[in-house]
Amino acid sequence: MKRIIAIGGGEIKNKETQAIDEYIVSLARARAGERRPCGLFLPTASHDFMPYYNSFHKMYTGVFGVKTDVALTVFKETDAEKLRAKFESADFLYVGGGDTVFMLGQWEKSGLLPLIRDAYERGVPVCGLSAGAICWFTTMYTDSASAGDGTAYALYPGLNWIKGIISPHYNRRMVDFDKILCYNKARAYAIEDNCALEFVEGEFAGSISAGGAAYDIDCSDGTIRKRKL
Repeated sequence: MKRIIAIGGGEIKNKETQAIDEYIVSLARARAGERRPCGLFLPTASHDFMPYYNSFHKMYTGVFGVKTDVALTVFKETDAEKLRAKFESADFLYVGGGDTVFMLGQWEKSGLLPLIRDAYERGVPVCGLSAGAICWFTTMYTDSASAGDGTAYALYPGLNWIKGIISPHYNRRMVDFDKILCYNKARAYAIEDNCALEFVEGEFAGSISAGGAAYDIDCSDGTIRKRKL
């Protein structure tokens, strides 16, 4: 069963998303069975910033006892066989936040994307925060130093594994995102920090809150309507 957990934002190092992390761990344990589950962290969007991985490790190993590993591709030549082994051992993937457009380009360049896709197709839960939440969708609302000066938010094409438009950090981007949706007469998902949406087989399956909320926003006729998910 193909599954994506899209987390709108929040600081994992401050345990802001712990209720969501606990749900992810429950999926990993169900997949691992009698084994100790393993989570594979992908920090590509943060240019493989290792303190970010350390925060992930402290949460998932320190709090939940899950084994963790990390897939690095930005500053070192990748070993294809070692990377493949990491993905084959993973009971869930966790994609960190950062520069979404850079991340997608690096995945293509490094050969990471086929490994992610294969894990997804095999039913490994694919989880991510911010950049790691929105990259799976048809269209994502993000800023990118790779595609501009990194200060302006705009709509960019995503991987199109899930149909639709999405914004993370909706509690911080509400006014501008609502405006762009109404201008385009579009419909979208919007996820606040400390909230996640779950998609199973590409379809919305539910939300998980650690204090935040998520919405289905419909501006298809130019009038904004919001439904809490």
